[in-house]
This record gives sequence, structure tokens and C-alpha cells, in this order.
Amino acid sequence: MYVLPISLSSYIQRDLLSSVLNKNQPTIYTYVSHNISLRHSSSLQKKGSYSPVQSSLLVIMALQAASLVSSGFVVPKEAKSNASFKDSSLFGVSLSDHLKADFSSSALSSQREPNQRVGAVVRAQTMATASPAVNRSAGEGKKTLRKGSVVVTGASSGLGLATAKALAETGKWHVIMACRDFLKAERAAKSAGISKENYTIMHLDLASLESVRQFVDNFRQSGRPLDVLVCNAAVYQPTAKEPTFTAEGFELSVGTNHLGHFLLSRLLLDDLKKSDYPSKRLIIVGSITGNTNTLAGNVPPKANLGDMRGLAGGLNGLNSSSMIDGGDFDGAKAYKDSKVCNMLTMQEFDRRFHEETGITFASLYPGCIATTGLFREHIPLFRLLFPPFQKYITKGFVSEDEAGKRLAQVVSDPSLTKSGVYWSWNKDSASFENQLSQEASDADKARKIWEISEKLVGLA
Repeated sequence: MYVLPISLSSYIQRDLLSSVLNKNQPTIYTYVSHNISLRHSSSLQKKGSYSPVQSSLLVIMALQAASLVSSGFVVPKEAKSNASFKDSSLFGVSLSDHLKADFSSSALSSQREPNQRVGAVVRAQTMATASPAVNRSAGEGKKTLRKGSVVVTGASSGLGLATAKALAETGKWHVIMACRDFLKAERAAKSAGISKENYTIMHLDLASLESVRQFVDNFRQSGRPLDVLVCNAAVYQPTAKEPTFTAEGFELSVGTNHLGHFLLSRLLLDDLKKSDYPSKRLIIVGSITGNTNTLAGNVPPKANLGDMRGLAGGLNGLNSSSMIDGGDFDGAKAYKDSKVCNMLTMQEFDRRFHEETGITFASLYPGCIATTGLFREHIPLFRLLFPPFQKYITKGFVSEDEAGKRLAQVVSDPSLTKSGVYWSWNKDSASFENQLSQEASDADKARKIWEISEKLVGLA
């Protein structure tokens, strides 16, 4: 049986889909909110020259975005509506091609009606069941460590995909690629050469708290343990003049990068506690641009949470500002503020839960991935000049593959188990504990962000 979350405007489309899938098989339709969950009795089978002023501006622009970390996805221009995102289209892909594709999970993203946000109803079916933490070798009676289970958000591109690949290639990890576009993730995994037995794709849209909760339910139904959670996905809108919003009405960058991950981490904390894996970890990807004790972090607009009046008001742009500090909207600052929230949240997790649970909580900045899709919303000239600027001027450039290996190191390296740390790497690719700015390490602000966020996501 498989479940397709689809949003149809008429019974005609529904019946057409039924006939295309299989005319001879009985089909049951169940309406859930604005979605139709289609249950089918058969199963999917696997098959095998510038002026000095202009030049200065370019350098400033490059510095402003210097070292932003690739984090999975950005908002395509056609999706800038109240709904914020546009899932992969069911009818934009040949159904026959869909049926021929190799899947490790039977879930597809829904296509939204114009100006309407519909929560995805997805049931992800994994291909393997959980195994005990220690298996005994049949031949010699020796204890061997089971394959670890790690969830990586935004794993269909950029840093997330590179991390999934690096972990899967070790043969020691099964990666749950948590992505909002199922087909994109499947194609990305194949293109990266990730073996099917080493990954599962599950639907997750961090711009919808409903989708976050559905993901947690689906993950638990899969029967897999959770040993490591990597919060990587992010939205970056540096050229946006007006804010866009999540399904619940939060400004998109903070709503996705911080609040979506906050809820996901809080809900999955219980699963991490239950893990019998030797080193359980929760990792949140940070950014040097949110760290104001660095050159890149001091390029305007600088991250500044202020008194957090905007966050407390819900970031909805109606009865409160859409910015955390209550100021006017600025897309680049919204991203930087969200990264400060990420790093403060990691530290608060550490203070509240590390001693009790033994879970390692960490953040990191793996280097500037200047070629990442995170910069797709920047102007073309910036996208052309930024990579060579990082390579030959700042010397801060790292490839996606190298950044992925660094994040994978934080996931699995036994020498990186210290909790509450913000990891960085030097030019020799050696990891070290980096120092955060006062803004990004303020314990009082971390506690306040935690308490406000709990209310906003419905946990308090």
C-alpha cells in the first residue's frame, strides 16, 4: 500500500489519477482536511571592468554573505506567497516515470492550490527495521556496533546532501533525508551515488509546524531508532524587500530556520534519549555571519536580537514586527538573526539536558561554501564573483564535499563529543572550538528565546 498526499480541485482530477495509476485495482479515497490520501492495494516494487565605487560595493556584498553555510533549500521566486513554499508537483512528473522510479519510502509532496497552504499528509514507509545497538558476530562471537541512524534536514542539496553522502559512504550510518521535495531528494541521492540501503527519504517542510509534527509521527512509525539529529536546512532571502511567512504566519527565515527546527528538536529529544547508541548527538548548523566577533559577522546588517519584542509578538508583520528586534524587515538580517537563535538554542539545550541525558549538543560553521544554492536569490553578478572572491581573496572557500565531511565529523568523530561547543576548522582542515560573540552566547537571551519559542510552537 502507498499513500500519496495530493491536493485536487475536482473529482475529475481524482478519478483521472485513479485511472492512470491502475484501472483494475480497487482504490479507496479518504479526505483529510484539504488533502486526499490515496490508498492503493498494490505496493511499489524496487528495480534493480568596474569603477572603484562599484568594486568596493562588490567586495562589501561578498563580505556580507561571506561564509554563509549551505543549508538545504531556498524559496523559489514562484513560491513567494503566503504559503511560502511550493512542493514538488504531482502532475509535473510523468506518473509512469514515477512508478518506474526506485523509492525507499512511499511518499510524495503535495502541490498547493494558489494562495493556499495545505499541510502534507505523508506516511513514510522505510525498508528496514531497527536493530539492537550491539550485534554479536556469528562467526567469532564478537560484539559489533550496529549501523547508526541519523536524520539530516535539507538533505536534497548543498551541505545537507554532501553530509548525507559522507555518512552513507562509511557504511556505518543510515541517513534519513528529511526534505520537503521528495522527488528532488530521490534524484539527488541517486546523482550523489548514495546506496539505497544507506538512506531513506521522508517528507519534512520546516515552514509548517503541522508538517514537523507529521514527520515525527512518520519517523516513529518507521521503527527506526534516532541516534543523531542534524538541523541543517535553512532559508536565505537577501534581496527580499517584503517578508514572506510560514504556514502559521511567522516571518519565513526565522520561522523555518529557528522555529521549525526548535519544534523538531524538542519533539525528537525523547527519541534521542531512548537511543542505545554510544554517542547520541543533536547538531545545529550555525553561521559565521551571526557571530559578530568576526569580520564577516560585522558586515551590515549585523545580527542583533534586541529585546526580542518582534519574536514575542509572533513575527507576523501585523500586530508585531516581522523582525526579532522589532525593526524594519531586512532579508539578510533575518537570516543572520535566525542563525544567532540557532546557536543560542544549542547552548540552552546543553544547559538543560546534557548532564541529564548524556546527549552531545553542538553547533558548527564548516566554512564558506560559495557555490551553494543558498545564494540563488542573490543578484547574478554576486553569484558570479563571490566564489573566486572567497577562493583567492579571503581564502575561506570550501567545497560542498569538504564541508559535508566536516559536518559528518561532528556527527560521528569520537574526539568531538564535547557538548555546548561551536566547532570551526582552520586552513589545514583541523577542527577547533570557536568563540562566539556576546550576542550569540548570552545565556539570558538563550533562556528567553527558549521560553518564547515554546509558546510560539505550542509547547507551552
